[in-house]
Amino acid sequence: MLASKKHGTLYIGITSDLVKRVWEHKNNMVEGFTKKYNIHRLVYYEITSDVESAIIREKQMKKWNRQWKIELIEKNNSGWSDLYYKLIA
Repeated sequence: MLASKKHGTLYIGITSDLVKRVWEHKNNMVEGFTKKYNIHRLVYYEITSDVESAIIREKQMKKWNRQWKIELIEKNNSGWSDLYYKLIA
């Protein structure tokens, strides 16, 4: 899950290469929603064992109301830190 800032605009997506995909979003390589709204901060992610379960989880989370998404982020990343830098460290 990406965010524009703490409690900002949220984006949910799936990828097989999280580091590469977040880098693309951070560098505005991806046209569309994340570029338009400056959504560059990785605030939450999950790793699944297969693509099908990732797609199911993505669809499930996209149906959630905003407060549930915020609660999930804050439970796991209360400061809304950009987790991308931990991934590449």
